[in-house]
Amino acid sequence: MNFKRNAAVLGVAAVGAMTLVACGSDDNSSSSGTTVNSAASNATCEGKESLSAAGSSAQKNAMDEFVATYIAVCRDKGKDVKVAYNPTGSGDGRTQFIAEQIDFAGSDSAIKGDQAAAAKDRCAGGDAWNLPLVFGPVAIAYNLDGVTDLTLSGEVLAKIFSGVITNWNDPAIAALNGDTALPDQKITPIVRSDSSGTTDNFQQYLTAASNGVWTKGAGSDFVGGVGEGAKGSAGVSQAVAGSSGSITYVEKSFADQNKLAMAKIDSGAGAVELTEASAGKAIEGATFKAEGVGDLTLDLNSIYGTTEAGAYPIVLATYSIVCSTGYDADTSAAVKSFLTSAANEGQANLAEQGYVPLPGTVQDKLNASIAAIA
Repeated sequence: MNFKRNAAVLGVAAVGAMTLVACGSDDNSSSSGTTVNSAASNATCEGKESLSAAGSSAQKNAMDEFVATYIAVCRDKGKDVKVAYNPTGSGDGRTQFIAEQIDFAGSDSAIKGDQAAAAKDRCAGGDAWNLPLVFGPVAIAYNLDGVTDLTLSGEVLAKIFSGVITNWNDPAIAALNGDTALPDQKITPIVRSDSSGTTDNFQQYLTAASNGVWTKGAGSDFVGGVGEGAKGSAGVSQAVAGSSGSITYVEKSFADQNKLAMAKIDSGAGAVELTEASAGKAIEGATFKAEGVGDLTLDLNSIYGTTEAGAYPIVLATYSIVCSTGYDADTSAAVKSFLTSAANEGQANLAEQGYVPLPGTVQDKLNASIAAIA
């Protein structure tokens, strides 16, 4: 798996129909070929030809895949389409969506509270819906001389990132690692210095999985009060690569790029390595805050708090935020067509980019909610 966040546009040179602005991102480069069976696609390719979106850089590579696939499907059906996605960050995406500057937003956190209330004006009195289209695993990457197999738990991580555990040979770490020789060495947590959806999700994981140890809350800014800051996913992973005794939370591709070791996570049923299958198993058990068709905001406790054997729990979910109603007819048709393609044939190549394709349980709910957009 290679969870990349990059500024490469997939298939643009060959297709010549996609507009993509890539700024404000610490992305890596990648490319991908896209082959789809347009006859098997549920995308209608109806509505206006150009859509615009902005937000989460964590879903940038997935959006590249979705757009390339959608362009190919619609081209085979005789229609040229354009989708522009600007990875300016989740908060900016939500702000632009509320201001009606874009057709939909990408966000690592669901729109809620005052922003959800403000979105009602943009959506002509209707609710904004959070639709989870992209899932990607977050690694606990570390640099510890002589230790290539390390197991940690939510409780131990909460103590490390709040400064309660400060040494690698602490008894709580040793208890999870059997006969592994842990060095008498100071732990240096490396955290994001910039506002980050990854930070928000990691702190939500600590809240759910630490048996009450993490009481500091969550949010896009790190609130643990310890550690050294570095900017962006590239920054924290490079900092760990250059500092023995350090540890961070980061998308898996950056750990891979910097050849960092990644800890297994023990949620109570044994140590679990981060793989596509283990992350997918956690997602399969996800539940939603509301029942039925409509908003699909995840109950993150159902993922982060899982105790299921073989499930890797630290998975970042990112949403497409749309109006449930209030679009004009051409925009509604185009948004529905694009999201339908993204939720179905668009998932086919996501594993190659390091994401976790939607399990059937989530995909079915997503298709029903997309179809219900007025």
